[in-house]
Amino acid sequence: MQKLLTIATNGPGLYEFTDQASRFVAETGMETGLLTAFVRHTSCSLVIQENADPDVKRDLEAFFRRLVPPADDPSMDYLVHRLEGPDDMPAHIKSALTMVSILIPVIGGRLGLGTWQGIYLFEHRNRPHRREILLHLA
Repeated sequence: MQKLLTIATNGPGLYEFTDQASRFVAETGMETGLLTAFVRHTSCSLVIQENADPDVKRDLEAFFRRLVPPADDPSMDYLVHRLEGPDDMPAHIKSALTMVSILIPVIGGRLGLGTWQGIYLFEHRNRPHRREILLHLA
């Protein structure tokens, strides 16, 4: 069973889609299985992260901005790929450091996430995008 989600982003940040994934699992009626979420892009990623305290999101975003600054930062002079702007190659690097797919067990017809865990699209580009995430339940 599969479903394609489209998530509109407004720039860098974490966009939670736990509710959409949970609804998909519930609609299938499957009691036990494994949900795969796969993002069909190379400049964003997927993460499972705390969804209770918004400071966690802010700190993660700040950490990745410091870890991989824009291509026009002097520390990034070595970058060659710059065709799509100073945020493009850094977005590819951030995506390579995180994940483009995640696996979540389905237990008793529900996602096997912990109490404070949420599923997020991690947008790494500055401008708005429409991102596609393929959900596959087996």
